[in-house]
Amino acid sequence: MITAEPASSDGSADSRISRQADWELDFYSRPILEADGKKRWELLITGSPDRSGRPPFRYERRCPAGEVNSTWLASALRDALDLAQSEGWSPPQRLRCWRSAMRTMVQRAGTELGLEVRPSRRTYALIDWLAQREREVYPAEEGFMAGPLAPSPAPPPTPALPLPEAVRGDAWSWASLPLGSLRDAEDWSLGFHDLLPIPAALAADHPVPGLRLFSRSRALALAGWLGGLEPVRLRVEGCQLVLDAGQDDAWLVTDLEPEAANTTRRELDTAREQVGGLQFIAVQTTPETPRFEGFWMLRDQPEP
Repeated sequence: MITAEPASSDGSADSRISRQADWELDFYSRPILEADGKKRWELLITGSPDRSGRPPFRYERRCPAGEVNSTWLASALRDALDLAQSEGWSPPQRLRCWRSAMRTMVQRAGTELGLEVRPSRRTYALIDWLAQREREVYPAEEGFMAGPLAPSPAPPPTPALPLPEAVRGDAWSWASLPLGSLRDAEDWSLGFHDLLPIPAALAADHPVPGLRLFSRSRALALAGWLGGLEPVRLRVEGCQLVLDAGQDDAWLVTDLEPEAANTTRRELDTAREQVGGLQFIAVQTTPETPRFEGFWMLRDQPEP
């Protein structure tokens, strides 16, 4: 979760370090041929945005194709940390990376700098930034490889496994919340949580679908475990409700009757059309309890 505090009034660089955000990282080749005939490699880092509307920290740097390694990446991360500090950001608590092909390299570089690296698809800001660059930035570059490209080999889909025992509640229910209520989520009584920005243009009465989990005796522990899974999105596969999480994990939440599966699928489809794919997962002790021991906003979207 991103936290933000007012900047100090004395104006010094150290005193202005009052904002913190997780970082989302992509270190990969782009659809551009350099003068030497090799593909461009590029490091992109963005802070996960908070709900204040302030621009997140961003960093971009090209890497020579012959220097794609953890040593170069660690050096670039040091530069990014220095730049972030000069802009009033403290070091990130977590560094999320979603490309499985780059996991080892990012892990090595992050460990060298003492950064916690989480393999995770919970990189919504990064995915949006990449999409914007692919539409507006790369096509304008010399050497851009226009036209359809051969897609990268896709790994076989991960079969959905039953949720770990630690993440199973006493009961669950499928629910929806009006989008407008989520705009006030910072004011709720929350334990573990991660909230996403909500575009102002979206209508407040649009429903946001989600999953509520209940446990009288261990709701807080359940919420802690669920947060560690890095929840990404809910989807219906056949007659099963599945939670995608982490870098490539898929967890079976429950089996559904055919009619319930169709209804749930329609609600998720509607959310993609009306509210940009927003979803939620909530953890409470009972349905009547106003406090959420865990609350995550999720977002369904095409894979990068």
